[in-house]
Amino acid sequence: MLKLRLSMGGTKKRPVYKIVVADSRFARDGRFIEKLGFFNPLLPKEKKERVGLESDRIKYWLSQGAKPTTRVARILGENQLISMPASGNNPQKAIPKKDRKKDGKDVSKTPKVEEKKAEAPKTEDAKAPKAEEKKAEAPKTEAAKAPKAEEKK
Repeated sequence: MLKLRLSMGGTKKRPVYKIVVADSRFARDGRFIEKLGFFNPLLPKEKKERVGLESDRIKYWLSQGAKPTTRVARILGENQLISMPASGNNPQKAIPKKDRKKDGKDVSKTPKVEEKKAEAPKTEDAKAPKAEEKKAEAPKTEAAKAPKAEEKK
């Protein structure tokens, strides 16, 4: 499957990307079929040197069935080569992972502390009966071990 994607170049902390058409199985910075433009994220958005595109070749590869990646689709949409893709909606991204809930409810940190305090006495009460049960079971296991020892003799 053909993809229009970014191929990284430049030096450490100074990225520059080539917009290339490549097979999806090829490495990101590896072999590609054709270079279609460049993208320099370090320049301000207002400068025209930030993005350079060969629009006729991009239109050709899109007609051949090449699919742009999300970032390239945004770049092409900003330059009116394709329709602008829908923006993603991820409201969970702003919340730290430890505070996220699977059901999506917003929970502040203070209720969690109160819940832990309320649960603490319950766990102590629950531990006491379990300890008593273990004591009650202990003689049973000793009695069960004794006949087995006699049977082996």
